[in-house]
Amino acid sequence: MTEYRRLGNSGLTVSVVGLGCNNLGRANTVTESQEGTDAVVHAALDAGITLFDVADTYGKEPGVSETMLGKALAGRREDAIVATKFGMDMRGANGNDFGARGSRRYIVQAAEASLRRLGTDWIDLYQFHTPDPLTPIDETLAALDDLVTSGKVRYVGHSNRAGWQIAEAEFVARARGGARFISTQNHYNLLDRRAELEVTPAAEAYGLGVLPYFPLANGLLTGKYAPGKAPEGSRLSHTRTNLVNDADWGQLEKFSKFAAERNLSDIQVAFSWLAAQPSVSSVIAGATRPEQVRENAAAVAWVPSADERAELDEIFPRTPKVALF
Repeated sequence: MTEYRRLGNSGLTVSVVGLGCNNLGRANTVTESQEGTDAVVHAALDAGITLFDVADTYGKEPGVSETMLGKALAGRREDAIVATKFGMDMRGANGNDFGARGSRRYIVQAAEASLRRLGTDWIDLYQFHTPDPLTPIDETLAALDDLVTSGKVRYVGHSNRAGWQIAEAEFVARARGGARFISTQNHYNLLDRRAELEVTPAAEAYGLGVLPYFPLANGLLTGKYAPGKAPEGSRLSHTRTNLVNDADWGQLEKFSKFAAERNLSDIQVAFSWLAAQPSVSSVIAGATRPEQVRENAAAVAWVPSADERAELDEIFPRTPKVALF
């Protein structure tokens, strides 16, 4: 049975596994077509997944993933928590796409464009994708608060923040008395635990739910890779190939052995470990096939004991040996 959790300290409830929609409309994938996208999205809904995480930049061209997700959710919009993002370079897809993407002018324009592409009247979670050094955070929060007040956005979150940026936004929001960020997305998995240095403690302190992306470290935690070789058609077979060459294969072999000793798959251990972290509300997992969706949805049933967490800490120390950015 699918588990559901509050997103941080908010009133929004999400499935403990979410569907990462960055593959929708991605070139050279099954989900490049609307038919392939529909199959994945409908499999997610049928598996009890409610959180669908997309961004205005995703797809073979900016905006494509949002458009395809909106079409796939036709007739089932009420069953979904749609989380999209703004703030990355849209290459002109939002009209005048300038650098200050945390400004009121840009945010209003970006939100209206996302609503049109998604074919919806509201965005459940609107996330500030990457920090904007040009715009004060109080202007950003004021614009987001107006969107929440208007009903076009229900909650706001952010991603790729440092701990001090999470704290700054929290205290500005408290001073303003308006909408505050309820979630943060960060690169977080067993192989890359840098988020634990300051991001997850800040999230716990201020009541934000953490939404980890790349939970399988670009596939390295699936158990399907061999030294210097990625499976045909996998992400690392054609991009970021250095990660396969630079990986600590002794470490990954110990991980696979740990999983096998418990009759678990590597994926089940990787997802369940994340889901057991106190700051994590939902694990964002991408998929291009319905069977992957079903596997991901069922991958968080195992609850590691204190001894098992300690054993995983020995395999994967908090200070990473490999930089994954």
